[in-house]
Amino acid sequence: MRKRWRWLGVPGFLVATMAGATCPQWTAAQARQELGALHDRLDGWNHAYRVTGQSPVDDAVYDQALQRFDRWRACFPQQAPAPLAHLADARGAVTAPVAQTGLAKLPDAAAVATWMRSHGSDLWVQPKADGVAVTLLYRDGELRQATSRGDGLHGSNWTAKALRIAAIPRHLPNAPSRVVLQGELYWRLRSHVQARDGGVNARSAVAGAMARDTLGAATAAHIGLFVWDWPSGPADMPSRLAGLRAMGLIDSADYTQPVSTLADVERWRRRWYRQPMPFAADGTVLRQSRRPEASTWRAEPPEWAVAWKYPAAQALAEVRAVTFTVGRSGRITPVLELEPVQLDDHRVQRVSVGSLRRWQQLDIRPGDQVEVALAGLTIPRLQSVAWRAQQRQPVTPPDPAQHDTLSCWRWAPGCEQQFLARLVWLGGKSGLQLDGLGPDTWQALIDAGLVHGLLDWMDLTAAQLAAVPGVGDARAEALLHAFAAARARPFKRWLHALGMPASGTIALTDWHTLAARNDDQWQASGGIGPGRAQHLLAFFRHADVRALAAHLHALGVIGF
Repeated sequence: MRKRWRWLGVPGFLVATMAGATCPQWTAAQARQELGALHDRLDGWNHAYRVTGQSPVDDAVYDQALQRFDRWRACFPQQAPAPLAHLADARGAVTAPVAQTGLAKLPDAAAVATWMRSHGSDLWVQPKADGVAVTLLYRDGELRQATSRGDGLHGSNWTAKALRIAAIPRHLPNAPSRVVLQGELYWRLRSHVQARDGGVNARSAVAGAMARDTLGAATAAHIGLFVWDWPSGPADMPSRLAGLRAMGLIDSADYTQPVSTLADVERWRRRWYRQPMPFAADGTVLRQSRRPEASTWRAEPPEWAVAWKYPAAQALAEVRAVTFTVGRSGRITPVLELEPVQLDDHRVQRVSVGSLRRWQQLDIRPGDQVEVALAGLTIPRLQSVAWRAQQRQPVTPPDPAQHDTLSCWRWAPGCEQQFLARLVWLGGKSGLQLDGLGPDTWQALIDAGLVHGLLDWMDLTAAQLAAVPGVGDARAEALLHAFAAARARPFKRWLHALGMPASGTIALTDWHTLAARNDDQWQASGGIGPGRAQHLLAFFRHADVRALAAHLHALGVIGF
């Protein structure tokens, strides 16, 4: 039942949220620019949703953008554009038999408990199906009209399409002479787990299908119906549910459950979030058993029903800064430092852009607003740029021409990150497996002036190590022991630690034999093509790598 009505909470909750937020430090001209840009973006999203049935951004992201717009308008009333006309292009030609009310959204369990205390004991909970709303009118048991939500009072005529959707009954057995049902058209999903799968664009799929001129049989078969209310039905919920079952709408009735306490609500909420469902759901809905006559309903959130949405699977975040990391192979990865946002139970403050090329294509700068999500429920992922700050701040990335797989074997200005990454790889699981050697320890050795080259640590003494801030005598002895053990590591492991390119099935005998190979000899080995052969030749012929091999030979390391 998630819809772009955009009432963001019952009175008091939105005010409290806005009151605790700070205003941007903008000039009047900049405020006018930024507010205008966000107004136009929101207006475009509204138009796409209402007219074409497409949703350019996730609903949670839209809600957050609208909250930000309202906050900025409150911060800069003199520069603010007119409020958004959310339903300007939503009105359809058909009058709905009953108003679609929308729902206010409660922010947390405490707000739900407060609402429950003020609304009596006869309360019910449902999953908040993630689809598009529809109103169905039956006369003498036959489907006569299907209406989209539209502006709540007038919508599009979906009757012809509804007759092609098997999930919408054409005939209701045991039905009164006039029946009005309100519900959700959803995209059928097999064993969908909301906590694991998220929304998977299910709402957009059904919205797009209903927005097209024609509805094909294959697409219609993917659309299901969840009836969440019977406005023309009996006054109390148990009687309404019994009537829905008698009319054959058993599944819809079974998804409405009685609750007495917050713990009851949380139990059903967890169940519908964590266990397989046939549709996506973005929260739960609480309803009073009894509510006013349907003829009195208005196109606005009622007092007798509210929504409690699931943790956001996607969030809007402001970019505070753009930083760049340089890996062992010279790969430059842009990272966005974000105004912290909450995704499920994760507090997200940083997200990788993936590659320098992608960052250049997206042109993300501080002040931009980006959409982030969780990949695999744990790793933050950049989805898109929601909109850009109007005043662009300069960002200078590292020069990619200065970094490749054979650069930065020694510490030098511009090589700080790649050199450290080489050390971390060398001492890590893929390298020499040196106990107690992580990024912080390597950085401490660099800062102390003890490590300038990749193998300088092999010549350190206990006294030198003990003098490093934060190391001390006991740890110095442990590090010295790890360094000494490294000399006995197998030749193959040393090659991995130095970053030799993959060599297929060739026997890794000794450095002299490998370094003497030519291009044809490398390609004659199994699994090595021309490109890989060139990488291997470049590695073994590089002056810095040869110097490292000579150092290891002098230390008596096996294979060198």
